[in-house]
Amino acid sequence: MVYRMLALNIDGTLLRSNGRLHQATREAIEFVQKKGVYVSLVTNRHFQSARKLARALKLESFLVTHSGAFIAEKIDEPLFERRLGETLTYSLVQVLENYECHIRIIHERYSIGNRVKVTPHMTGSTVIQSSEPLFYPNQYVESLGDALRDEPIDAPKLEVLFQSKREKEAAAAFLNETFNEVTISDRNALRFDLMAKGVTKATGLELLCSHLKIPMSEVVAIGDSSDDRDMIANAGLGVAMGQAPFEVKQAADWVTRSNEDSGVAYMIKEHFRKQYRLGYLDKIKLDQ
Repeated sequence: MVYRMLALNIDGTLLRSNGRLHQATREAIEFVQKKGVYVSLVTNRHFQSARKLARALKLESFLVTHSGAFIAEKIDEPLFERRLGETLTYSLVQVLENYECHIRIIHERYSIGNRVKVTPHMTGSTVIQSSEPLFYPNQYVESLGDALRDEPIDAPKLEVLFQSKREKEAAAAFLNETFNEVTISDRNALRFDLMAKGVTKATGLELLCSHLKIPMSEVVAIGDSSDDRDMIANAGLGVAMGQAPFEVKQAADWVTRSNEDSGVAYMIKEHFRKQYRLGYLDKIKLDQ
């Protein structure tokens, strides 16, 4: 089988746990690009963060960002965007502010979140942080509801991090019952993300493939988390990272090494090593 596209999750897949890119992974991405394979990132991250990593990898491709809600090559020229809408964003924030949680509105150009009082039982991981303030401004306010009343925001995504599982489960149950126009993407025991109905990494990847006229059967998709499961299952070759949960591995065709052990580089060498550069065989036929 000839694969024309490689779709990569970022955190837990491309990057190690320390947030760094292994040199072997960088070289493997360069290797597969030389074979004419289209490489894209499919991520929960906002567009500017994904674009920064794409540039480090010398990728000039469309990126599926904001969990599938924003697909673009350039920030001013999105191929696809599906936002929650100003009214829905405000309504969701109004509900969530009744729970003990940190809410962050993720726009493609900036984020705005509510300030959270750190209690003794909380750790730094219970407040969503961003390490990219220079190119992606982050603002914090006492009340997001008040801020949105003054300046409405049409957001692609909300990130919500709770102080307890009980609070998270209660909020998710209420939102599921009240807002049928929202997708709730479970990230971990204390966090979920909110996007417009139908928005997922899998649907975002399918939209990009349709635009590029690449069938999903010719796509290799690699991921490690529960929200990567559907795109892994739908790809021609779905690959789970070694540290992925059981249900993600179960959906995959192949399981590679962990992100700490250069799993992406290992997979690329195993599966693309024998693949000719795209167009090479056609050229040989024409020359004969």
